[in-house]
Amino acid sequence: MPDDIVLRLDRATAEDLYVALYESGERVAGGTPITPPTAGEAERLGTLLRDLGHVLGRRCSPYCHHL
Repeated sequence: MPDDIVLRLDRATAEDLYVALYESGERVAGGTPITPPTAGEAERLGTLLRDLGHVLGRRCSPYCHHL
């Protein structure tokens, strides 16, 4: 399909994404604060968001030169 987006994730990033989405939903539903990610989790998820933004045609900043 022409509108499909496919990203390959390593296991650590996939686990981080699952935990972030699951915990966010549970915490919001329960009205409790969201636990901050570790430095490694934040870095992997940041890279995932940057890559997804690029696939969607977005630039991560005006100074984005790594496309």
